[in-house]
Amino acid sequence: MNIIFFGNTKYSLIGAQIIHNQIGISHIITIPDRPDKRGRMQESPLKTFGNANNIPVIEVDKITDETIEQIKKLKPDFFVVEDYGLILPEKLLEIPKVAALNIHHSLLPKYRGSSPAPTALLNGDKITGVSVIKMTAQLDAGDILRQEEYEIQPDDTTDSLLTILNKLGGELIVPILKDYENVKAVPQDESKVVFTKMMKKEDGYIDINNPPQAEKLDRMIHAYYPWPTVWTKMTINEQEKIVKLLPGNKLQVEGKNPLSVKDFINGYPQLEETIKKLFY
Repeated sequence: MNIIFFGNTKYSLIGAQIIHNQIGISHIITIPDRPDKRGRMQESPLKTFGNANNIPVIEVDKITDETIEQIKKLKPDFFVVEDYGLILPEKLLEIPKVAALNIHHSLLPKYRGSSPAPTALLNGDKITGVSVIKMTAQLDAGDILRQEEYEIQPDDTTDSLLTILNKLGGELIVPILKDYENVKAVPQDESKVVFTKMMKKEDGYIDINNPPQAEKLDRMIHAYYPWPTVWTKMTINEQEKIVKLLPGNKLQVEGKNPLSVKDFINGYPQLEETIKKLFY
């Protein structure tokens, strides 16, 4: 079976490992090396995985006609797309002999778009899940091949949720790939579609003098971790600093290590009243 896997992140890697261990991946499409916060070049987790397992890796920043022709020559049976980040054009989706499949982190048609996991946390959902769909030109609108629910836990963050959902998705897609001709495809109910928006750094900002209510703030802290995090600006030693609010009742001044609320107040006693308004 000739499977081309599209993915970029540590979450994509979870599904790729499951599929490769049980079926095998023929090629990986991922992003080129990029500089980290210190300017050092960092390769995609999928590139590292591919090189370690002798899987050919194609690195692209965007899908061009040249890229499409390169992939076409590989004569794939399936595409599997998981946490990839780039939209695949229709003429690319037409290449696989069998199907292009996507692992999506919600129970479609709810939460189409780029940020289903944080949206579920922001909205206080109790249940979310993962869907495996056949890809179409319209984003996240393809027929549903299989779904599995997951009960959101009180301490779940976007990080933990994506870790769990990508594992579920990898396990869910393997039997589909093995027995695709006997899998029933169910069209999505367009009357129940809910879209998500692309997250921006500004979404995590709160006004320290007018913070959200406690329940909303807690949802934000879990939804926006690890990015963009909930953040604000505080005056520390007569300098304005960015302070992040992290899960587990922790705070982090830019350039410093995270601290518990107690240790933060001990270190910055002048901010005690401000901090207590947020956490007590």
